Amino acid sequence: MSHVYAYGVVPEDEEFELERSGVGGAERIYTVTYRSLSAVVSDIDTTDPERTDEAVETHNDVLQSVLESDGGRTVVPMGFGMAFKDARTLKGVVRGGQRAFRTALSEVEGTVELGLKLVSTGEGGPGRGEVEAVVDDTLGGIAVDEVEQDRFSDRLLVNRAYLVDRDDREAFDAAVDDVEAVYDGELIVRYTGPWAPYNFVDIRIGTEGR
Repeated sequence: MSHVYAYGVVPEDEEFELERSGVGGAERIYTVTYRSLSAVVSDIDTTDPERTDEAVETHNDVLQSVLESDGGRTVVPMGFGMAFKDARTLKGVVRGGQRAFRTALSEVEGTVELGLKLVSTGEGGPGRGEVEAVVDDTLGGIAVDEVEQDRFSDRLLVNRAYLVDRDDREAFDAAVDDVEAVYDGELIVRYTGPWAPYNFVDIRIGTEGR
């Protein structure tokens, strides 16, 4: 029996299909619609997919494909592993969370998430406070929102996720280049994305009946 694996939720008028691989070897990505919301899904042969690096990467790659398709879509992502018995069960979950999904879609409409890590190359370089001040001055006025991430190393001076309007993406890219130019050779800049806005939505999905 084929089950459904969910990646995220888009507005209902954005029903679509992507010919690309999904989690568990699926060959296409499509939507399951409930009223004003559509879940982005693929078929899968289990309701308990194994969490491997490859599977998680595929999950994120699908969300990136959704973000970038047809000139850019807004998507509220689900975490890895949300597989359901059938489309009817998934629709029940979407129905239960529809208010939260609509609110989240409204909050992140037209945006993408971008990640920035600034890593010191060694002793004698700029301090964290100085770097944070430069980053705040350079990037803060462009981003819609930002979230501090765990600084798991003393050398990791900045680790943030930014929510940025698509229309401001080029300006934000240029601002990151400006930060890199200020600290040329003193910091390693790791700039990633676009990602689905994981760090800017907080929806708890019920798993009953999966």
